[in-house]
Amino acid sequence: MALFSKRAKYDSPAPVGGNGQVTTVAARPQPLEASELRRVVNPTSLGFKTTDELHPITGLIGQDRALKAIQFGANIKSHDFNIFVLGPPASGKSTAVKAHLGPKAAEAPAPSDWVYVNNFDNPNRPKALQLPPGRGKELARGMVGALDELRSVLPALFEGEDYQVRRRAIDEQFRSGQEEALETLNNKAQSQNIAILRTPTGFTMAPMHEGKVVKPEVFNALPEAMRKEVEVKIEGLQKELESILERLPKADKKRRGELSELNEEVARGAVHAALDDLMAAFSDVARALDYLHAAERDLTRNVGLFLMTGDDEHAIVRQSVDTARDARFRGYLVNVMVSNGGGTGTGAPLVEEPNPTLGNIIGRAEHIAQMGTLVTDFLLIKPGALHRANGGFLLFDARKLLLSPFAWEALKRALKAREIRIEQPAEATGFSLVSTQSLDPEPIPLDVRVVLVGDRELYYMLAAYDPDFPGLFKVQADFDDTIARSTENDQAYARVIASIIKEHELKPFDAASVARVIDEGARMAEDREKLSIEIGRISDIVREADYWSGQAKRKMTTRQDVAKAIEEQIQRADRLRDRAQETIARGLVLVDTEGAQVGQINGLSVLQLGTFAFGRPSRITARVRVGGGRVTDIEREVKLGGPLHSKGVMILGGYVAGCYARERPLALSASIAFEQQYEEIEGDSASSAELYALLSSLTGIPLDQAIAVTGSLNQRGEIQPIGGVNEKIEGFFDVCQVRGLTGRQGVLIPEANARHLMLRRDVVEAVRAGRFHVYAITTVDEGLALLTGREAGERGADDRYPAGSVNAAVESALAANVERLKEMRVEKPRLIVQPTEDPAEPWSSIPDGRPTGREEE
Repeated sequence: MALFSKRAKYDSPAPVGGNGQVTTVAARPQPLEASELRRVVNPTSLGFKTTDELHPITGLIGQDRALKAIQFGANIKSHDFNIFVLGPPASGKSTAVKAHLGPKAAEAPAPSDWVYVNNFDNPNRPKALQLPPGRGKELARGMVGALDELRSVLPALFEGEDYQVRRRAIDEQFRSGQEEALETLNNKAQSQNIAILRTPTGFTMAPMHEGKVVKPEVFNALPEAMRKEVEVKIEGLQKELESILERLPKADKKRRGELSELNEEVARGAVHAALDDLMAAFSDVARALDYLHAAERDLTRNVGLFLMTGDDEHAIVRQSVDTARDARFRGYLVNVMVSNGGGTGTGAPLVEEPNPTLGNIIGRAEHIAQMGTLVTDFLLIKPGALHRANGGFLLFDARKLLLSPFAWEALKRALKAREIRIEQPAEATGFSLVSTQSLDPEPIPLDVRVVLVGDRELYYMLAAYDPDFPGLFKVQADFDDTIARSTENDQAYARVIASIIKEHELKPFDAASVARVIDEGARMAEDREKLSIEIGRISDIVREADYWSGQAKRKMTTRQDVAKAIEEQIQRADRLRDRAQETIARGLVLVDTEGAQVGQINGLSVLQLGTFAFGRPSRITARVRVGGGRVTDIEREVKLGGPLHSKGVMILGGYVAGCYARERPLALSASIAFEQQYEEIEGDSASSAELYALLSSLTGIPLDQAIAVTGSLNQRGEIQPIGGVNEKIEGFFDVCQVRGLTGRQGVLIPEANARHLMLRRDVVEAVRAGRFHVYAITTVDEGLALLTGREAGERGADDRYPAGSVNAAVESALAANVERLKEMRVEKPRLIVQPTEDPAEPWSSIPDGRPTGREEE
């Protein structure tokens, strides 16, 4: 099937004519054949009857460049060759990346386990231990088991007769020494008739007589010499008592030290026995063995944690609380951050983080409230995506990552430092309103390949404005929007459809329905030689077609179900299109579809609403008068025209000046407007239509209103391709169909856009029946001939256009304007000399080149 052909044949319809001028019958481009308006797949060429016969395809088709880049990024060992996957949305990028990296990750060796344990010397800086794969949970279970054993063994040891005898001996030694000193002092005092009395506040001394304490009033009645003798004795005894009391804390300290040594001696053997098997199991991991020795020493020192004492300090009270939840033993538990497969060789991790917040990326230290303060410990450290993916691959949605506060900078810091350092947002910003206990966990070395998935705009923005980005993401995996049409790719596309059916457990599709989906893929690609790979949208069509098949009680999805799904999708989104067509049908928006008018033409634009786009015709008008060569873009003047549209108008002016005013001034002033256009206009696809309207207004030659025009113009008069050609043609067709197709109506498009045509079937059938036409041209002159019915004309050997041609009429009108300018110069009109408002034309000019200002109106 021919996709498109360059047309050299012309027919010769009757000229439109105008102003009573004799016209020459003009050659006119031949309309496209119906077969050139839509490329369809023959179901028999697919080689199957239903999708049940197909083997579903994994990944994407036609993406060799991107997949090679991903393979390179996955294989290279350098840490800074991270991958940015860029391409259109809903194209299955993430699915393809996971499908491609999955086997690679499965073949890689499982990475190490990582755990956090208590730092007994500095609890605010927990230690990170690297363990062989699967050994992290083994260490955690081993520590819980050892603690369980100690909870049973130690109380029994300390209740044993041997320990109790040795403890009583220490206590008895302390008490006997204390009582002996006090008894000696008491005997000495009695020999001096002084009594030592115990009171609630301590010791006191008083004189005695005949074994009884002398009352104060009796003592005060004694002679002064006797009183002084007694006071001297009491003062001496008090000093001795103070000396004894000063020795008591030291003795008690010695007692406690001896008890502690006894407790450690008794506990040491039990603790070592409890940890002995665990030490043997981890004898090959030096840092784990160091930790177990440190835990053994600390458990021996803090054996009292296992002995809950009541009123009687020797009474042991056993607790039923689970060891892992008992707050007394938190310092001896193990926080397993990452455990990789139990050492069974499950491969490297492939992690996708759907919510890339700061804590979800680098981990976080949680807090609990205690007495108005937030406190934490090493068991409250939670792993992030970097921990889980360490040693493998980590996928992020780039846009979500950038929108999350602090996340992007934290990821870059981790990748540059090649370590995972857990920080709180307050620490990163240096600002906090809450009093919290913070941790500084030991960083964990990082070895991960990060894959960011985003659109092209985001990639180029990061590359331009983030100096760190190019150094960290050196692999660009660029997914194409489309793939080329071929028999092989059509069959591969069918396998993609089969994979969607299998994934969602849908009814099988017959070959005709698959062919219809492929046709829609070409329509979405806006190119009959390409297929769209927006897998998300294709999946939506397939699933909706399955729904309509079910509504029709069919066991297999057919072509009619696919067509129904596409029509329903459009119907749900086309309310504004219907309103736009209604305003034209009711005459509220003025659009002519028959007859001929001077300085007026039907232009075509496309409105994009989400994933739905539709074409809309608009009246373009031009008014020309004698002037100094200025073409006014009314849309630009009122700030409704975008820069690309303004560029198109300037190019139009350049073409007119270069083609018709090579040896004389461009003696015109023109204004061009989109009538009844109240939203911003952008793009240059109407520049050729604006040119036709301007030339028509200048010459007075009418333009055929049954033909709408789209196409970009360059300064050489060539018609350049534009976007949305299918929607534009269908938009004008819908207006003409409502008013009645006459057989003269049609659309003028650039020749280069012929390969993009994938028109609706009703448009194709109307063209086949001769009731509507699509013309493809390459130059302005071809369009002029079609719209005016006259020969456009080419310069002959005498450098003149043929008499009666459109170009001759343009040149003649401009020559007449020059003569009128000369007459105006002789008349010497009053001028206001001032610069114009256009910075590109600070002064207008008259034929002799002298600067002049604008005329005062």
